[in-house]
Amino acid sequence: MNSHRKITKAVIAAAGYGTRFLPATKNQPKEMLPIIDKPIIHYLVEEAVASGITDIILVTRAGQNIMEDYFDNHLELEYSLAGSGKEDKLEMIRNIPQMANFIYVRQRKHLPYGNGTPLLVAQNLIDDDEAFVYMFGDDMTLSNTPVTKQLIDVYEKEHPTAVIGVQDVSPEVVSRYGVVKYKEGSTNFEIEKLVEKPKIDEAPSTRAQFGRFVLTNKVLQQANAQSRGKDGELWLADMLNSLAQSGEKIIAQPIEGEWLTTGDPLNYLKTTVKFAMSREDLATDFKVFLDSI
Repeated sequence: MNSHRKITKAVIAAAGYGTRFLPATKNQPKEMLPIIDKPIIHYLVEEAVASGITDIILVTRAGQNIMEDYFDNHLELEYSLAGSGKEDKLEMIRNIPQMANFIYVRQRKHLPYGNGTPLLVAQNLIDDDEAFVYMFGDDMTLSNTPVTKQLIDVYEKEHPTAVIGVQDVSPEVVSRYGVVKYKEGSTNFEIEKLVEKPKIDEAPSTRAQFGRFVLTNKVLQQANAQSRGKDGELWLADMLNSLAQSGEKIIAQPIEGEWLTTGDPLNYLKTTVKFAMSREDLATDFKVFLDSI
């Protein structure tokens, strides 16, 4: 592998049905639900772009044209904003399609279920000698240095087969996640294996993986070779675990910042509050409101 090739591509998995948010997701993808004044997917693209990514590969499904439209020009809206003198809003809307080069690929129904499946969809868009970022479309982060940039920096230093973003979770909820077991004596967070949803007393750590990764072509090869799980599902954790146990260098990097999920209504609301409290234009008045209820 050419270790000096800059990482410029990010694959964002956005092909789910968002069933926990029905009926809101009946006609729009969950990734288009707003966190204050921008959809979830917009924040992910911003994080990727701030980390040096220029090409965004969105893995979508049928009926998600709204996402493609969002990252395109809206001439009628631009004309209306220009006519009403709202130059700041006009500039904001015009900048959205220019954030990155957007590529859309559909995840077909014949493919297996699982969060590893978008890798099969996007693999022909990734060169054999390049690493790339992989993001789950419903995981968000708050940090001073973009979390994706943190993982890219680790990759550029260590050149492993994969870098996994991990965050400590409380022991009470460790059984909900895939957690890492580090190699004994490792000084660079190299793992021995991933343990999927362990019992509290069997968890090798409290560091859980979430939806930020830097992956290489070896992971794409594993996606094609990986034995399917229950009901023919394809899970990234299984792929990374297979690679780690075969001797590949997999790093599980603790992040500086905070991972926030929007995967269910309660966590979506928590994430909205966290983002509101991080904004100077909202935090003071919003805190007054929160304190009043």
